[in-house]
Amino acid sequence: MRTALRSLIPATATLALLGCSTTDTMPVAETQAEYVEAEASVGTPQAASLDDLLASIDIPHETFTLDNGLQVIVHTDRKSPLVGVTTYYRVGSKHEPRGRTGFAHLFEHLMFGGSENVENFDIPLEAAGSTSTNGSTWYDRTNYVETVPTGALDLALMMESDRMGYLLGAVSQEKLDNQRMVVQNEKRQGDNSPYGLVNYVLNDALLPIGHPYRHSTIGSMADLSAASLVDVQNWFRDNYGPNNVVLALTGDIDAETARPMVERWFGDIPEGPDVEQLEAGPVTLAEPVYQEITDQVPSTRIYQAWTGPGMTHTDAVPLQVGMQILGGLNSSRLDNALVRGEESATSVYAYSQQHEQLSFLQAIVTVSDGVDHAEAQADLEAEIARMIAEGPTQDEINRAVTQFASGFIGGQQSVGGFGGKGMILAEGLMYTGDAGFYRTQLEQMATLTPETVRAAMESWLSRPETTLVVVPGERTLDGATLGGWGDEDQFPAPDPDTGSDVEVTRTGPERVLPEPEPVGALTFADVERATLSNGIEVVLARRDAVPQINLAMVFDAGSAVDPIGMAGVHETMIDAMTEGTTTRSTLDIAIAQETLGASINANAGVERSTVSLTALSANLQPSLDLMADIVRNPAFAEEDVARVRSQRVAAIQQQLASPAGMASRALMPLIYGDDHPYAYASSAGDADVVSGLTASDLAAEHAEWFRPDLATITAVGDVSMNELVSALEASFGDWQAPATSAPEKSVDAEIPAPATRLVVVDRPNSPSSFLSIGRITPFEGHSDGFEAVELANEVIGSGFLSRLNNDLRETRGWTYGIGSSIPSAEGPRRLQIGTQVQADRTADSIEVIIAQMSAFPSVRPVDDVEYQRVTDGNIRNLPNRFETNGQVLGALLSNQLLGRDLRYQASLPELWRSVTRQDIDAAAGEFLQPNDLIIVVVGDREVIDPQLERLGMEIEYLSVDEL
Repeated sequence: MRTALRSLIPATATLALLGCSTTDTMPVAETQAEYVEAEASVGTPQAASLDDLLASIDIPHETFTLDNGLQVIVHTDRKSPLVGVTTYYRVGSKHEPRGRTGFAHLFEHLMFGGSENVENFDIPLEAAGSTSTNGSTWYDRTNYVETVPTGALDLALMMESDRMGYLLGAVSQEKLDNQRMVVQNEKRQGDNSPYGLVNYVLNDALLPIGHPYRHSTIGSMADLSAASLVDVQNWFRDNYGPNNVVLALTGDIDAETARPMVERWFGDIPEGPDVEQLEAGPVTLAEPVYQEITDQVPSTRIYQAWTGPGMTHTDAVPLQVGMQILGGLNSSRLDNALVRGEESATSVYAYSQQHEQLSFLQAIVTVSDGVDHAEAQADLEAEIARMIAEGPTQDEINRAVTQFASGFIGGQQSVGGFGGKGMILAEGLMYTGDAGFYRTQLEQMATLTPETVRAAMESWLSRPETTLVVVPGERTLDGATLGGWGDEDQFPAPDPDTGSDVEVTRTGPERVLPEPEPVGALTFADVERATLSNGIEVVLARRDAVPQINLAMVFDAGSAVDPIGMAGVHETMIDAMTEGTTTRSTLDIAIAQETLGASINANAGVERSTVSLTALSANLQPSLDLMADIVRNPAFAEEDVARVRSQRVAAIQQQLASPAGMASRALMPLIYGDDHPYAYASSAGDADVVSGLTASDLAAEHAEWFRPDLATITAVGDVSMNELVSALEASFGDWQAPATSAPEKSVDAEIPAPATRLVVVDRPNSPSSFLSIGRITPFEGHSDGFEAVELANEVIGSGFLSRLNNDLRETRGWTYGIGSSIPSAEGPRRLQIGTQVQADRTADSIEVIIAQMSAFPSVRPVDDVEYQRVTDGNIRNLPNRFETNGQVLGALLSNQLLGRDLRYQASLPELWRSVTRQDIDAAAGEFLQPNDLIIVVVGDREVIDPQLERLGMEIEYLSVDEL
C-alpha cells in the first residue's frame, strides 16, 4: 500500500474469509460431548438473526463488456462524492516463466512510472483529491486502485486507459533499473524480518518444481536482476490487453453515466492475446515432510501446512469456516487446547488462504518458553485429529459465519481501495465469472452443517502435511537465493540485465489529461454531546451508511502512567482485562462476541487507554453489556494473569528481534531521556518487570485508573443519541466513581538538551539497515498555526510524493519507502523519520536525508506543484479521509487528545487555504532542519561501520540487552 508503500497483498476474491486473529479461547474439552456441554453452560446474549444478518449484505451492480473484451462492473453508492476505480489484470506471479520470477510484481511497479501521455500518475491524481494510486501483485492477478472525487473520474479513467494501451513508449532502461532496485529492497525488507524466510521454505516443500504457485511473488534476486526491457515489452503485449481486464467503478456513479466514459477512453485499445490458463491445482504429498531451521527469531514457531482446493470447489467455504473454528476465532480449538489448556503455546493461528486454483491451509503455533516443540506439535496434531474425527458444533459454525458477516458489513463502508467493494466484485467476476460470487459464498455458509465442515477438514487435512519448525539461532538460509524456480542447482542463474539497444518509441496518439471538476464543501459529521447520569461525557457522530457502530471508551491513562523503571505494568493490565470477568470466563466473552458479531478490544496507548467496540446496530445493547462487564469487572484470575505475563514477555522478545522494534526502543530514550514517560512510549515493556507482576498488582492498577470520572465515550454510526444514551445508561449508568480523588498522569519530565548523536545497534546478517532518526520539537498538543508545519512535513517526508521518498526510493532505489512525521501527543512532540535501506547504502542514505532537509527551503523552496498538492489537493481529498466510521472516530479521538474542537476537520479547507508558500517555507526553515538529530542505525556492523566512519560523527553503540 502507499502508506506502507506498494506491498504484496495476501488477499483474495473471498476477502480473506474469516481471517481475524485470535487471542482468547475456550476451556479444555477432551471429547466433543464435553465441549458441547461447556458451550451449553455459557449464557450468551440474545442476538439478531443470522439469516437477517446475511440477507442484509448486498452490493447491487451492473456489468457490460466493450467490443475489445474489457469487462466493466458498476455499483452505485451515493453516500459520499467518491468513486472507487479498481482495475484487475488476469496475470500474476503464477504466469512467470523460469528465470523471470518476480517479474509480474516488478512490472506492476513499472506501471506507476508514467505512460506515453502521463509523466507521473500520482501528481495529477493527488492534485485532484484522489487517494494515492496503489497496486498489488499476487499469484493470480495484478491490481491497481485509487478512489477519486466524482469530478475526477474522467481523469482517472484516462490515466488507467493510457497505461493499459499506451505504456511502452514511456518505459526506459533507467526506469527499469530503478524499480528493479526498489523491488529488491522490498524483498530485503521482508527477508530481514523475524520469520521472514518461512513462506519460501513452506512453498518449496508443498509444491513440486515448476508448479505455478510454488515460487514467491517477490521472486529471486537473480531473476529480478535479469529482467530486461524486452521482457517488459513482451509482458505488456502478451498480458495487458483489455480482454484480460476487469474494471470496477463503485460509488457515486451509475452505469448509464459510466458506459460512455469507459468507451471513450478504453474503446480504441486493441484486444490482445488471452492470458494462458494454467494447470495449477492442489498437490497431495506422497509422505509427510518435516524440516527444522534456525533463524534470528525470539521464539520457536511451528508451521503445519497443506494445499487445498480452489475457490469454486465445494469444499472451499467449509474449509475456510473450519480453519477459522480450528484456529481463527477467539474461541478457537487451538487456543483452547494449546494456549489456555496445555499452555504449550503463547499464540496460535489457523486459516485458509484462498486463491483461484488452490488454497494454502496453515496452522501456526508459537511455542512457550521452556516447552519442547515436539510436545507443542503433538498438541497441535491431536487437536487437528479431534476436529477431523468429531467436527465442529453448529453453534461454532454460526458464530464463525456471524463474525465474517459482521466484518463484511463493516467493509462495505469503503467503495474502493484494498478490501473495498470494487475488489469484491472484480475478483468474483475475474475468478468465477460472477461479480456476485460473494453471495454464493454467503448462501453456502448459511447452509453449512457440522458434518459438511468435518468432511471437508477430513478430506484435506488428513493428507500428508509439511511441517516447518523455526528455532532461535543463527540464520543459515540466505533470502537472496530463495523465492525462485527451485532448480537453480541444475540450471545456472540467468545473466544480469546489462541493458540493450531496445527501441523505445511512442505507440499511441497524443491525449490530453481532462481537467477535474470542482469539489463541493466537505461534509463532516455533525457531533452531538450528552452526559450520563454518572458524569461520563458522550460524543456521537451519527452515520447510517451501514448498520454498525464504532465506539471507544477512553480513559485518561496509558503507558505513560507507569513509574520510571516499571514499563509494561499498565499494558499488561489492559491485556488481562479481556481474559475474564467476575461472572464470565474467557470462553463466555469469546462466545458472546462471536454470537453478537461484535468486536471488543482493549489497548493501552501512551496517554490514553481505550476499550473499543464494533457492534451491529441490532445488537448494540447486549454488546454494550458485554463491554461494560469487561471494563468494570475484570477478574484477574491467577491462571489468566500468568498466561498474559507469558504472552506479554513473548511480545517484548518479538519487538527485540524486529529491526523496527529495536530502533524504536533505542531512539525514544535518546530523545526524551531516561526519566520521561515518553521514553518508553513505543516499548512493549520491560520483560523483568512484566514477569514479576501479580494478579493483585493488576487489580490495583485497574482500580486506580479505570473509573468513570476518567472516562469519555465517543461513538460513530447508525444510532441516535437518545438510543445511545439509553443503552449506555443501562450498561454504565450505575457505575460510580470511588471517594478518592482521581489520579493525574504527568508528561512534564525534563528532557535532555538537544544534541546530534549517531547510535548503532548491531544486528548481524541483516541485508538491510533500519534508520530511525528524530529529535524533540517545541510543540505540545495542538498549536495555532501548526497546519503550516504539517504541510511542510508532507512536502519533505510524509506521503509517496514527498522529497525524501522521491529521492531515496524513486530516484536512487535504495529503499522500499521512507516517511517522516510529528506524532500526536499531549506533551512534547518529536520529529521522526524512519526507513529501511539496503545495507551497503546506509551512510549514503543518511547523507541524502540530511541534504534534503537542509535544502528546504534555503536551496529548494516549496514549488507550485507541491504547494497545490498539499493545499488544494488535500482539500479535494478530505471526503476520502472520512469515508468510514473508523476514520471519523479516529479524527474525533485525535481532536480530544490534542485539545482541538471536535469538528476541527470541518475547518481544514479554510485553514489550508490560508497557508501560503511563505508559511510552508518558514515552517520548514524553523522546525524541519537536520540540526540536533539523533540517528539510530540497526544493522550489521561488519557492513555499516566502515561506511559510518566517513560521516565524521562519533559513533555510540548499544547492545540488544540495553534496549
